[in-house]
Amino acid sequence: MTRLAILLAGLVLDRLIGDPPWLWRHVRHPVAAMGEAIGALDRILNRPDFTDETRRRAGFFALGLLLLAALLIGGFIAALADAFGALGMIVETLIVAIFLAHKSLVDHVGAVATALRNGGLAEGRRTVAMIIGRDPEQLDQAGIVRAAIESLAENASDGVVAPAFWYLLLGLPGLLAYKMVNTADSMIGHLNAPYRDFGFAVAKLDDILNFVPARLTALLLALAAMFGGNGAAPRLGFSTIVAITRRDAPLHRSPNAGWPETAMAAALGLSVGGPRRYGDLVVDAPQLNPEGRREATPADIARAIALFERAMDVVLAIIAIILVFVVPGVL
Repeated sequence: MTRLAILLAGLVLDRLIGDPPWLWRHVRHPVAAMGEAIGALDRILNRPDFTDETRRRAGFFALGLLLLAALLIGGFIAALADAFGALGMIVETLIVAIFLAHKSLVDHVGAVATALRNGGLAEGRRTVAMIIGRDPEQLDQAGIVRAAIESLAENASDGVVAPAFWYLLLGLPGLLAYKMVNTADSMIGHLNAPYRDFGFAVAKLDDILNFVPARLTALLLALAAMFGGNGAAPRLGFSTIVAITRRDAPLHRSPNAGWPETAMAAALGLSVGGPRRYGDLVVDAPQLNPEGRREATPADIARAIALFERAMDVVLAIIAIILVFVVPGVL
């Protein structure tokens, strides 16, 4: 079994089972352990009496420690897996599945549609607040739906495609290193005062690591739009979705998030983005695919999830074709 076959099995396992809550009530999730390590370094090295320059240097030092730990642990586990043959391959498959987020992403985004249908705006705002960083209190139903779809598109890259990409490229060390950086970015890679300098290195490396996966995710979503209907709006072709994505994605304040978000919006005939609030900060962000509908409904969340799952079907099909038709052992 090759690394590619392990990835295929891990993708399928994560899609079917995800992160069972009963397991993580008894065992600490590896990402939680990463978060504890990042939090400890934040408390020790991100001191309020440090100058901005010292904080930035401390941030680079913290990133180096986190990467070193992830690479060493990943390499050690990979060596053990190789030594134990078939059993090691099973263990490696389980680890890959743990660090992917297909099912949990679908569950969390789908819960927003359920909340809107059953509990109205108040419940929709409470539920979407669990998956977005902005203030949801000013969002109407369409805004909540757009926010959920944007989160689905961005995390399709960050939570599934990127970890799969880095595992395929560098094995378990690459997978753990990516997850460490991505987790650190979510915790300290912010622009507000405590983290603007300390989180600088982490935020920049996260942008670099997600550069290819974000664009690959956009391509997968455009391909997925060719298979199956996407409901409302004229159905756009692959080349049109790609053209819209190339036009609008660079408008996003993130160098990566705009790519999957624009591709998903174009495929669904929606317009996403626009002004949003993060606490006291109001960001006047541009709309992506402004030709699309702004009046999104809970049904659009279901359509977005279906598109995402078709994109993952494309990934599984490509891997399966390679495993069947490419000479064994190439990857």
